[in-house]
Amino acid sequence: MADGGAGVVADGSVAEAVDHRGRPASRASTGGWKSASFIIAVEIAERFSFYGVSANLITYLTGQLGEGVAAAASALNAWNGTAQLLPLLGGALADAWLGRYRTIVLASLIYILGLGMLAFSTFLSSGGHHQCTTTAGGQACAPSTLQVAFFYASLYIVAVAQGGHKPCVQAFGADQFDQSDPKESVSRSSFFNWWYFGMCAGTAVTLVLLSYVQDNIGWGLGFGIPCAVMAAALAVFLLGTRTYRYYVTNAKGGLFARAAEAFAEWRSRRKAGPLEQASQERDRAAAEAPRFSAGVDEEDQAVVSNAGFVKEAKAILRLFPIWATCLIYAVAFAQSSTFFTKQAATLDRRIGDHFKVPPAALQSFISITIVVFIPIYDRVIVPVSRRYSGKPSGITMLQRIGAGMFLSLLSMVIAALVETRRLRVARDTGLVDKPNVPLPMSLWWMVPQYVLFGAADVFTMVGLQEFFYDQVPDKLRSLGLALYLSIFGVGSFISSALVSVIDRATTARGQSWFSNNLNRGHVDYFYWLLAALSALELLAYVFFAVIYKYKNKGAVHASVAG
Repeated sequence: MADGGAGVVADGSVAEAVDHRGRPASRASTGGWKSASFIIAVEIAERFSFYGVSANLITYLTGQLGEGVAAAASALNAWNGTAQLLPLLGGALADAWLGRYRTIVLASLIYILGLGMLAFSTFLSSGGHHQCTTTAGGQACAPSTLQVAFFYASLYIVAVAQGGHKPCVQAFGADQFDQSDPKESVSRSSFFNWWYFGMCAGTAVTLVLLSYVQDNIGWGLGFGIPCAVMAAALAVFLLGTRTYRYYVTNAKGGLFARAAEAFAEWRSRRKAGPLEQASQERDRAAAEAPRFSAGVDEEDQAVVSNAGFVKEAKAILRLFPIWATCLIYAVAFAQSSTFFTKQAATLDRRIGDHFKVPPAALQSFISITIVVFIPIYDRVIVPVSRRYSGKPSGITMLQRIGAGMFLSLLSMVIAALVETRRLRVARDTGLVDKPNVPLPMSLWWMVPQYVLFGAADVFTMVGLQEFFYDQVPDKLRSLGLALYLSIFGVGSFISSALVSVIDRATTARGQSWFSNNLNRGHVDYFYWLLAALSALELLAYVFFAVIYKYKNKGAVHASVAG
């Protein structure tokens, strides 16, 4: 797809953009915040639905499906990692063939199917021939093989749907702002802030509402509500069809398709003799020469040749150092829904005489911090920094990402200090071997580490989204956002592997850092390790960020104007 900021033409339309009928897109009647509002609403609904499944999934796996904690955690990590890596495929398909709009519609339909199947799977009977046991909560029966298989099939259909939905919706939303227009360029930077605001608002509502429904009313309704929400979101998205700006997908395919073509040609050229190779070069040059003109963007020219593939591949590869130096951030991010929650479960969580805060509900402080801080960042920090830097966004994308990584490092240091204090309280009160007895230490001790994670997300998460959208080749922006998501998919797998290796190593030496009795473990050591790795990562990131050269937008605009 072409860049949303390709340029302006004399009749008031946006260069390279078309409306829903294929006519040049009018700046006055298409794009901007009006169109972006439909798309942001869809993203809020999608995040509500996705976290409606994932946030409390381990409870369903260990409860209704009767899986052990280790098996459930392994299954959850595998599913989450897969869901974060599939956008690489979805983004490539959108950029190469389907286009973002059609991919969003198709992915939404798959989402509705998967969520509907999840809701239906909760009503499948376990069958009278399966073993049932009596527990404190009543009679529990082992699920049938059909129920488990149907559930996991449904779950991975949801992962496939996210793989198509996630990279395209945000790129399609950013496409509604013309980068060559000064006013719309500022709005596009603001769009990424409000986009993440909407995401976190949807997540916060999910953590409060759906967790209660699933735990206290029923899982069928708990999975059915996200299905209904996604259906309504698709309807809202379709309502905006007439207002969107569209960019034509290249018929020859995306980066992966051109990679295959280039490899096939390389193989054929290796088999050909020198004279035949020279003849092929002349034939190819003659065939391609008429396609070029002085008024066409250099990147558009490159797409039709192998040189175009090489250029795009290099443009993707130059992002790798930034991608790689953000992986430890993703590993630290993964702890907020695992060990942070385990810590909270051991503390005094009472508010008043009758209410006890669920441990997982503390994750809402991350979303609440983001919802509160994004308007402050957008309306206060950006204008003030813009005054000094002269940049529309106030600070550069890489500066923003680095600031968030530093806050994440601080969060891990505070988490380690809080855990050290928690262990000391357990020893001083004689509760080390009584893991089910709440420690006389308030859960509010843990709030700062959640708040710092939320503030870090405002900087790093949003910065990564904008960076990978902006710095990839213009026709591969869905793939660029998929690369951003893959950081957290790979980070999830790294976190799982790191925990497994450390668990085996420390268990062999006598006591696991991750003991089932957290009072005898040493999660604080793990946090210190992550803090040290985060510090090393930040140093490497700063080095690569300093030498990184941003894509030359000025040259692109000049070539279009020419």
